[in-house]
Amino acid sequence: MWSLQRLARSSAQQSLSLNLQNKSTSRCYATSAGSKTVRIGCASGFWGDTAVSVPQLIHGGKLDFLVFDYLSEITMSLLTAAKTKMPNMGYAPDFVQVAVAPFIHDIHKKGIRVISNAGGVNPLACAAAIQEVIKKAGLDLKVAVVTGDDLMPHRSSLSEVKMADDSSKQHLPKTLHSMNAYLGALPIRRCLDLGADIVVTGRCVDSAVALGPLMHTFGWEKNNYDLLAAGSLAGHLIECGAQVTGGIFTDWH
Repeated sequence: MWSLQRLARSSAQQSLSLNLQNKSTSRCYATSAGSKTVRIGCASGFWGDTAVSVPQLIHGGKLDFLVFDYLSEITMSLLTAAKTKMPNMGYAPDFVQVAVAPFIHDIHKKGIRVISNAGGVNPLACAAAIQEVIKKAGLDLKVAVVTGDDLMPHRSSLSEVKMADDSSKQHLPKTLHSMNAYLGALPIRRCLDLGADIVVTGRCVDSAVALGPLMHTFGWEKNNYDLLAAGSLAGHLIECGAQVTGGIFTDWH
């Protein structure tokens, strides 16, 4: 988990203020120099990561945002196979059943906002499952879904596209089971701007689940490249937290 600070640079710099009681969105302006901190905890770096991190972060992290990264190329293939067998699947069910459902009251009480790419190849079904959890808990939380990464509907128009893989630059294979574009932080930021409490995406850049909240909180624009680079770095580090703290190689000194 990282805490990030930024000095407000001028009264013209905008940040977003959300009134979640009446679901309205308004803009406010920084009027004096000061600091602001946002706390983001990443509870999953891959599908199958430990579930212990969720209660640890919720109860010990004093979080603003709780984020999850589940996807890899092999994960997308597995989720595609699952959706082929059961059309209402294709997402990471443990995100719903293990990460969110047991802690939904704590998430609501603490005002923690959740972002995850657990939607895999079926983000709408994942969001529907989350909404069912919220309904059973008797809570009022807004769930947003980011779609548009699935390129299979455009398969015919992309059939002549050559792959830029530094080798043969062959055309796409004739048999395709899934084809997804990497989405970025902008749609996540937009969902948060509109007041979403939980954001579910399909395939997106690993660091976007952290960069989106940073852009939303600090009002970073898409051409603030230095700030976006800093946010992306933080996102990569917390998403791969086990690796950067020696989790893969424990014999270092």
